[in-house]
Amino acid sequence: MTLRRQLLLVSLLLIALPWAGCQYVREMEGALQSGQAQALLATSRAVATVVAENAPLLYPSAERRDSNEPLTGQLYARLATGPVIIDGYADGWEGPEHQRFGPVSYRAQVRGPLLYLLFTVVDDNVVYHDPRNVRRASGDRLVLRSGRGQDYVIATAAPGAVQARIEREAAVMGFEPRIRGYWQDSLDGFTVELELPLTMLDHRLGFYLVRNSGAASTGTGDTVGTVLPGSRNLPPWLVYPSAELATALTPFAYAGIELTAVDRQHWAMAQARSDPADLPRSETPWLLQALYRAILNGAPPRAQPTNTQVGQVLLPELDRALAGEAAAAWYASPAGGGRKLLATAAPVVLGDEVIGAVVARQGSEPYLSLTDRAFSRLLYYSLLAMALSALGLLGYASWLSWRIRRLSRASARVIQPDGSLDDSFPVSRSRDEIGELSRQYADLLARLRDYTDYLRSLSRKLSHELRTPIAVIQSSLDNLDAGAEQNDVYVQRAREGLSRLGNILTAMSEATRLEESVHSNRPEAYDLARLCAELFEAYRGLYKEHQLSYDSTLETLPAFGVPDLVAQMLDKLLDNAASFTPAGGSIRLALAHGDGWAELSVSNEGPLLPAAMQQQLFDSMVSVRDRSDRVHLGLGLHIVRLIVDFHGGGACAENLPDHSGVVFRIRLPLAAADARA
Repeated sequence: MTLRRQLLLVSLLLIALPWAGCQYVREMEGALQSGQAQALLATSRAVATVVAENAPLLYPSAERRDSNEPLTGQLYARLATGPVIIDGYADGWEGPEHQRFGPVSYRAQVRGPLLYLLFTVVDDNVVYHDPRNVRRASGDRLVLRSGRGQDYVIATAAPGAVQARIEREAAVMGFEPRIRGYWQDSLDGFTVELELPLTMLDHRLGFYLVRNSGAASTGTGDTVGTVLPGSRNLPPWLVYPSAELATALTPFAYAGIELTAVDRQHWAMAQARSDPADLPRSETPWLLQALYRAILNGAPPRAQPTNTQVGQVLLPELDRALAGEAAAAWYASPAGGGRKLLATAAPVVLGDEVIGAVVARQGSEPYLSLTDRAFSRLLYYSLLAMALSALGLLGYASWLSWRIRRLSRASARVIQPDGSLDDSFPVSRSRDEIGELSRQYADLLARLRDYTDYLRSLSRKLSHELRTPIAVIQSSLDNLDAGAEQNDVYVQRAREGLSRLGNILTAMSEATRLEESVHSNRPEAYDLARLCAELFEAYRGLYKEHQLSYDSTLETLPAFGVPDLVAQMLDKLLDNAASFTPAGGSIRLALAHGDGWAELSVSNEGPLLPAAMQQQLFDSMVSVRDRSDRVHLGLGLHIVRLIVDFHGGGACAENLPDHSGVVFRIRLPLAAADARA
């Protein structure tokens, strides 16, 4: 795989940028939800305070607030949203039926001082009232009972307008003009729609339906409803919201908030909601909104409890609020689409008594719309950053690939078809790794070129070194074959020639043997000053034709290394100095020390070093000698480099400042940690 493709794959890691942004947006959305819950709880508490100040609106009848009567049979009426036409048809009624009692179901709504009722009866055999019976109602009929215990009978001889009859002790006493209504037949029975004032009910209302299965004159039949015929008990409560309380709640309903004031029996006594047109509209495209919702929606929230009865509010948070503790929870919104709904409940406290609660609901859309633009910008910026970064990486990879290919092509052109090395290798000046590699290649090729040149001249050197001993041996053998006198002289010459050949072979293998033996030594503590002093005394007797001097004021210098190798290194340096120093010339050995280092230097009079060779003298098989009677294959200083590297030191060669000769400087560490076993 090419470098460009590798970096292209690496650029896929930039996907972490939008992922991190989405995580940030999710955390921000969580913080917004927490803030929304706190704000909505604060609104619920404020509204609960307002409701507590208007307690008579929450309980129009003070008796109901203190009543513990069961919910069974209680009727709930909603607030009408518009005028109600009494015609006996259910077309103008909103919502489902409120409750069902056997074959009869009812709906109720309040508009101003009037109560509107719609009864739907399932009856396969409708029996109408016999108009000849004027003192008692007959046939199928509906009986309403007010809080004063008064019964009102709704019966008709034919579909159409009806008028309530006041009934007392099973006898009709007269008509009630305040109650008006319509009786209409339906496919499976009939419907009765009524209008009556709230004031005549005294906050209570019960009903029962009488169905006659026989003739119309029969006054009895099956009954079903919330009260029993002839019962002296008060009918159940009639519960309906307060328009005045709803008006008091309206200022607090904003930004999609829906407020509901609930009494202790979970009846909704007032509701107020904001106008949907007041909700902020997001200008973010729908596709981004869907993506945003998909990112934010983690685990789906639980569904909101379903109210099985109209007017009843069932929420766990409401139960906690009626117990005196405010609470909040998130639910799945009925609108769907992954939306959420926040529900909070705060208790309504009057004195020390909890008389109800305020439930506030708000969808997540108002807050999500605030972050839609932030998310869209984040997405745009992330995609732009990904695109720019990917293009940048691709361009950078192309540039690196071009540099590497150029270096590869230059390396391939170094070796010519004839085996020679090309001198036109490009050297990069860049300070990065590729530039460093180019410079190392150039240094390697330079050393290889010198080594190649040495190998080419090696035949001439070997020819020069081998020609003389071979000639001596050949002439000695010829003289011996000719029977010449002085055989001992010719045999000695042949032995000298063989010895010279042996020295040449020894010099050629000396470096390899030493490199193998260097790493087999174990470093130890020794006195470097004493070692140098003893070696100097030996050198002074060995090189009598030169003037040797030792410059050091150190009597002792503890060091850690291999003293035999150090002695061998000094032998090579002194031998190298003696080979270049003319007879009677001076050779100076010096020892000094610094902070953790010892410096050995060997200087001698003689020819100067070529400027191009000062950094290559310690390489293998490098020599600057033109000719000599001794065997020199350019390995002595290389052996010095091996010993110095083993001890972790450094070596250099340079001309003396006065240009009288050459000095070799060796730096060796004194600490044990710097020696290598």
